[in-house]
Amino acid sequence: MFTPEVLISAPRRSAGIPNALGSKVLYTTSTYSFKTHSKESSLNVLRTANGDVQVLARNEDVSDMNWLDDAGEAFACLQANNDGTTNLCVGYVPWSSPPNGSWEKRHYVAGTIDAAAANLKVARIDETGREFAFVVSAQATKDGKLFNAEKAPKTQSTGRLYDSLYVRHWDSWEVKEKNALWYGKLSLNEDAKYTMSGLTNALKDTKLECPILPFGGTDNFNLCHNCIIFVSKDRELNPALNTKSNVYIVHLSSWDGGEDPPKPKRVIIPDFEGASTSPVISPDGSKAAFLSMKTAGYEADRNIIFVLPDLNMQGDLTRKRALAAYRCNDGGEWDRSPSSITFASDNESLLAIAEEYGHSRLFMVDPDVTSMAKPRMLTKSGYVSDCHPLLDGRIFVSGSSLVDNSFYAVVDPRLPAGDSSTAEHLLTWTSSNSSAGNKFGLSSKQVSTIWTPASNKKVRKEIHSIVVKPSNFDSDKKYPVAYLIHGGPQGSWADNWSTRWNPAVFAEQGYIVVAPNPTGSTGYGQEFTDSIKRNWGGDPYQDIVNCSEWVGENMPEADNERAVALGASYGGYMMNWIQGHDLGRKFKALVCHDGILSTAGMLATEELYFPFYDLGGTPWYDPGFKDANRNSAAVQAKRNFTSASMEAWRKWDPSQYFENWSTPQLVIHSSKDYRICISDGLAAFNVLQARGVESQFLTFPDETHFVLKPENSLVWHKTVINFINKHVDFPPLTDEDPDSDEFWGDVRGEKEEVVEMAGQGKPET
Repeated sequence: MFTPEVLISAPRRSAGIPNALGSKVLYTTSTYSFKTHSKESSLNVLRTANGDVQVLARNEDVSDMNWLDDAGEAFACLQANNDGTTNLCVGYVPWSSPPNGSWEKRHYVAGTIDAAAANLKVARIDETGREFAFVVSAQATKDGKLFNAEKAPKTQSTGRLYDSLYVRHWDSWEVKEKNALWYGKLSLNEDAKYTMSGLTNALKDTKLECPILPFGGTDNFNLCHNCIIFVSKDRELNPALNTKSNVYIVHLSSWDGGEDPPKPKRVIIPDFEGASTSPVISPDGSKAAFLSMKTAGYEADRNIIFVLPDLNMQGDLTRKRALAAYRCNDGGEWDRSPSSITFASDNESLLAIAEEYGHSRLFMVDPDVTSMAKPRMLTKSGYVSDCHPLLDGRIFVSGSSLVDNSFYAVVDPRLPAGDSSTAEHLLTWTSSNSSAGNKFGLSSKQVSTIWTPASNKKVRKEIHSIVVKPSNFDSDKKYPVAYLIHGGPQGSWADNWSTRWNPAVFAEQGYIVVAPNPTGSTGYGQEFTDSIKRNWGGDPYQDIVNCSEWVGENMPEADNERAVALGASYGGYMMNWIQGHDLGRKFKALVCHDGILSTAGMLATEELYFPFYDLGGTPWYDPGFKDANRNSAAVQAKRNFTSASMEAWRKWDPSQYFENWSTPQLVIHSSKDYRICISDGLAAFNVLQARGVESQFLTFPDETHFVLKPENSLVWHKTVINFINKHVDFPPLTDEDPDSDEFWGDVRGEKEEVVEMAGQGKPET
């Protein structure tokens, strides 16, 4: 049976890194054991011709693999050391698949970086393969030197003093050290081994930071034989009040290091004041592309594709140059927002990954991006998260689905287009980590969709919901319904795997899971996404009401009289909003994870632009406001967001409806959640208790907005499922007593450390 323990302990396979020929794929897996309370990891190579897998390293903390040749014989990677340093290694893949051997025999160290480095990328300097440029990210001190947290001196006091925003971000307090990009060269020596040159800080004395915290990585920069392109927050703007990030280019004549780097040149994009992401360079190094949003302070604005047709023109990137960069499909027929792009192997076409109707699909954009032609869909089902063009024009993709925690596939766009409504015939090779869900006892037949009346029919007539039924579903029986509400609020439920909110876990407990994508969701056109502004508890709530009523009237197998609702982040907000409104009386229980209780409480969040934009402006109105400093935080807040009032914010404030709270509710909130502070969770629980409403409060002092540690995740699932099962007359997931050590994973040994693993899934689910 697919239980929470199976979900959490299942091997987690990374996105695949294919060689240029597509014959070999490097990837990592990580697996947690609840018996040993430990994590096992491995570096592997998959041979696409026969599906053979060979383990190259075990528990060696290897990451960021980059092939150094087309045939797939050698690769560069990073390996972390216990003293806070990082080795840049070169590994080898044997020609055949002999018994798995030692990592020590399969690699050597090309050089050591005196810091915790990550996000390695390499590019050939010449066609001989004897020299490679490389870039890594690592923290830099204020004077631009490498920062090693393990070796840095510590002050006697632990206090911090701030005089500007941020104070803290996501799960960490702001520090003096900043992310930086460091470049160098790998050169083949007389012993036929690569050696690493010294490193140069490409961002020294610029006040720029890349990758952008908290989630930026290799998607924030790229390189070719003679330049680096990257994105960074605008250094002139307050990061808590602005989403704006700019694209910068550094042209390099040498990668050897030792000299001060050329100053980065900013790409000017007239009238675009939002975030820029996904800077990429064509395989031949002749052109670049990136994504950019137009609206200041709006993190869910539509991404527009820009192209720089002549990357090698090294003059100032003036307004004239920027106007030569042209947008793709702005206002055209294709109203989607790509999450990432890359160039195809022809150096002209672009490959774009974008959400559409509950999927993340791969599209090919016409080389003539001014043609406004609708991009060609290359994948339809599942959720594509990554892609790599191969030399012959095929494309390697990585992704997942609601029943499969990892799939790889090769797509061949050279095949005839066929039926424009499907792209399945373009798949020429696939690999599934779970045998398409069979290893979990899951099947795609469990998954279906429904369309229910929308609240605002001027924007959309219907809203889309994903339905997941138990694997042993019997149409002659009735099943209680679990409504899952996603976060964001500009997010969506989709056909993708999640280790945090996995619909199949609830379905296998005996629920019919309904996961609606109400007003504000992504993948259904930008107008639908934008419509949640100043509307948090309006149309989205009514969309959920309509969905619930439709299920009750049209799904006889659904026992809507025994329904529960669960949500996190904005989904948690919706639990608190539902609790105070009529729909709350129709649910047997509610589960609120890291939910917003008070809109005023959002003034304690770190990214203030989020509530300021979504709730309609700053919650103070001062018509006589003047500030001599034209770029002060106060001026930026006024410029980016219209003035509102606390009364306007209170319109969608769940705390205004405490008098109606009466449905049993589980509240979950953790101490390191700086996005929505724990005070909201504590206040909700306090109100429920003081009103005499059955309630529980679960907290983790070491977790953030997400619960990522496997032992904590299992406790989370035990608590959540026990709570909702009780209220629909199901047996508990576990009979373990919460007052016992067993419920909490038993007693930890003196030398055992709490393990954290990267979660799988979208941030909002």
